[in-house]
Amino acid sequence: MRSEFRRPLLIRLLRSLAILVLAWLALTWLVVLLLRFVPPWTSAMMMERQLGAWIHGEKDFQLRQHWVPWKQVSPWVPLAMVAGEDQKFPYHHGFDFDSIQDAMDAADDGRRLRGASTISQQTAKNLFLWNGRSFVRKGLEAYFTVLIELTWPKQRILEVYVNIAELGNGIYGVGAASEAYFHASPAQLGPAQAARLAAVLPNPIRLHADRPSVYVQGRANWIQQQMNHLGGPAYIEGRAAPRPGH
Repeated sequence: MRSEFRRPLLIRLLRSLAILVLAWLALTWLVVLLLRFVPPWTSAMMMERQLGAWIHGEKDFQLRQHWVPWKQVSPWVPLAMVAGEDQKFPYHHGFDFDSIQDAMDAADDGRRLRGASTISQQTAKNLFLWNGRSFVRKGLEAYFTVLIELTWPKQRILEVYVNIAELGNGIYGVGAASEAYFHASPAQLGPAQAARLAAVLPNPIRLHADRPSVYVQGRANWIQQQMNHLGGPAYIEGRAAPRPGH
């Protein structure tokens, strides 16, 4: 009998598992590497939303999204999203551990759970994963966040994020959102319009950039103040100001 058939079953199973793990690592890294240069044709979140519409019989649902290259997006848009979502984005490596600790402290004190996801984490989740709060999904989110941070420059992360972020019911990315809400191209958006887009990100289904509630307008005003505090578009163009102290 050949030697491989004399090996214990456990060893053969471990070897097969190791091969599967290595294949998974190689495949996922190659996909992330490809997407550094090629625009994503869709995202997991868009596919999940479209499937949900089919399942629930939303006959009028229409998914709108189209890719807009970085140079054709107003610099105020990525700045607004950084100001509203992740002000330490130019400095961290995918995870904001200070915000994570603050969220854990808030949870321990019984306060409302705060979000601590960076733009890198949100990009990983939107592009590759599904909605949910399971440990498996969070683990995969961390894995893809590390891959993205190791493989993509910061500008590419922002470029993908502004193109796949959900900004309304069935509206994904700055291209579709600027046309739907402001009847303008993404290159024409000013700081106030960019801030209103960023202001709906906590709940883009219920909040509206074109019909801002008191909450949305107040948040948009705060985001504009933060955009000024960060020093304007230079903050995301490689000429970052000193790291924010908050």
